[in-house]
Amino acid sequence: MIPMPTAATPVWTDAEPLECVAVLPETPGVKTFVFRPPSGATFVFRAGQFLTLELPLPGGAVQRTYTISSSPITNAYISVTNKVQPGSIGTAWMHDHLRTGMRLRAWGPSGLFHLPPQPDGKFLFISAGSGVTPMMSMAATLCERGEEPDLVFIQAAHRPRDLIFRGRLEYMASRVAGLALHFVVSRPDPYEVWTGYRGQLNQLMLGLMCSDYLEREVYCCGPEGFMTAVREILISLGYDMARYHQESFATPAETVAEITEFDDPVPDETAPAELVFTRSGLTVACTEADTILHIARSHGVALPAGCNFGLCGTCKQRKVSGEVHMVHNGGIMEDEIAEGYFLPCCSRPLGRVEIDA
Repeated sequence: MIPMPTAATPVWTDAEPLECVAVLPETPGVKTFVFRPPSGATFVFRAGQFLTLELPLPGGAVQRTYTISSSPITNAYISVTNKVQPGSIGTAWMHDHLRTGMRLRAWGPSGLFHLPPQPDGKFLFISAGSGVTPMMSMAATLCERGEEPDLVFIQAAHRPRDLIFRGRLEYMASRVAGLALHFVVSRPDPYEVWTGYRGQLNQLMLGLMCSDYLEREVYCCGPEGFMTAVREILISLGYDMARYHQESFATPAETVAEITEFDDPVPDETAPAELVFTRSGLTVACTEADTILHIARSHGVALPAGCNFGLCGTCKQRKVSGEVHMVHNGGIMEDEIAEGYFLPCCSRPLGRVEIDA
């Protein structure tokens, strides 16, 4: 039996293995594994950090990193929550073979993606899929400190049944007034009513969920494509990206040198660009910070438009040549983009662009 921690209980170090004390199903393909050290030692870590586990696979031991999903305030145990992905080896072994009573070697906790030591500010958490795991640890920490948090928590998933920790998050939000919770799903589950947001997270949704996003520290975790889209949304809305933090599934950073530097296009008011309206016979000098719809209207080129926010698709045009930076809200399909179409209301020219208008 694992002893209960007391005031004199030591802090766990990776010299001691961890014993699995519970395996909890979360959603299809997702489980939470709870660990405690045999000595009863307690854990010290920061919300958002990860743990490295050595998994005894039949072909030889492998090491895998998993974000800690439990709160450091509840330090008698530590948990990781993971999802079996196609081609998974280590996580698949855990789901199929790891049982209570088994012991694993472990290292950590580590990682620079975590809350500050005194998290007293305003936060916006944005996650998708199993990227919710560090956010769960952070949210629980903010809600368990004994002080009212100021947190907007956005979670995206394919379907409602794929929303990991949904029940726990809803319970937390029902007990803490400072936690505003929002879910976004691509489509509802069959035969179940879904009254929340549907589709992909976009600028409009973000504004409705969190009108003061410019004032908040943003933490993001999810698939790489999702995080890229979030960065594009924030950049297009003028967010200070120095206050943006994200974690990658594949390469969690352990040192400052390993933190990813993003190469996202940022509108530059000093970068020259040129628009050529081929049917109108007009060439206009501009900058990369101007939207193409604004430039066209300023020079007498009549382009149809509706929402002016990349949602309705009314302004759709075709490029003859060149590249644009477009952050839309669902008003255009991927196959249309591949054919050279774009939405002038939410697109900016990158260099010289010729338009069939």
